[in-house]
Amino acid sequence: MGIEGIDPLDLYGHNDANLVAFEKRYGVNLVARGESIVVEGDAGHVEQACQALYNIVSHLRRGGEIDLNHLLRSGRDVGEEVAGGGESSRVLLSTRKALIRPRSTGQQRYVTAMEQQDIVFCIGPAGTGKTYLAVAAAVAALKRREISHIVLTRPAVEAGESLGFLPGDIQEKVDPYLRPLYDALDDMVPPERMRQLVDSRTLEIVPLAFMRGRTLNNAFVILDEAQNTSVSQMKMFLTRLGANARAVITGDITQVDLPTNTPSGLIQIQDILSHVEGIEFVYLTERDVVRHPLVQQIIKAYETYENKTTVNGGK
Repeated sequence: MGIEGIDPLDLYGHNDANLVAFEKRYGVNLVARGESIVVEGDAGHVEQACQALYNIVSHLRRGGEIDLNHLLRSGRDVGEEVAGGGESSRVLLSTRKALIRPRSTGQQRYVTAMEQQDIVFCIGPAGTGKTYLAVAAAVAALKRREISHIVLTRPAVEAGESLGFLPGDIQEKVDPYLRPLYDALDDMVPPERMRQLVDSRTLEIVPLAFMRGRTLNNAFVILDEAQNTSVSQMKMFLTRLGANARAVITGDITQVDLPTNTPSGLIQIQDILSHVEGIEFVYLTERDVVRHPLVQQIIKAYETYENKTTVNGGK
């Protein structure tokens, strides 16, 4: 069976772990020969294994992601699961650490929007996976060679990007504010690969202030904590996009840290761009929280308290 057009690592797994698990699951022997795989064994087992491999290879050629070990351990038929558009077809990124996929209806809408639109705004409370899924989508797009580099940015200091009072050089000043982006990447990219991407400038993690004057072509760009951008900063960011560029803007409009008289660019942009074709707004709620179960209850409790305070204050 030919496997041309796919990354062998996606199929074989690290140290051929997927092939070994596949052999055990289907009772066959697999022999990898260049861009083909030979399936040996009992005729009935070979037929079943070949059908599964055909569906898997077709899925990978379409740019799909799959965690073979995850499916093999589940006891389900891998080929049917992929061909039928089951759980594996919704996988966003498969890594050595985890299978990354949407875990709620809202997250599924978010992932679909990132697949279909050039610009996506995702607005919702903490813990809903806004940043994490965006970073996973960017890494997956780079892996599929749909883009040539990734740019991750956020306001370096929530209220105005005033870095001068902080100790250390510029990298030491901004690193604490960019740490959530590094944390997401740590789950998806091995350390040695991360260094390679950064050294080659295939991956950039920069404060928003450093985006001014740039034109980003063939890039996947993520603006995180966008509720803390001013109106002018939001316009500046959106006008950086060049040819074959995609952007995801994430934020929580209930946690704006800008000065009282400074409007949030993320809040305003909903009125400006909500009807522009090619741009989609996705709204997540506490039902999409995927952190500790208590986080969902905490968010709901704050909403109830704030609504009650607003009503009482208006009397």
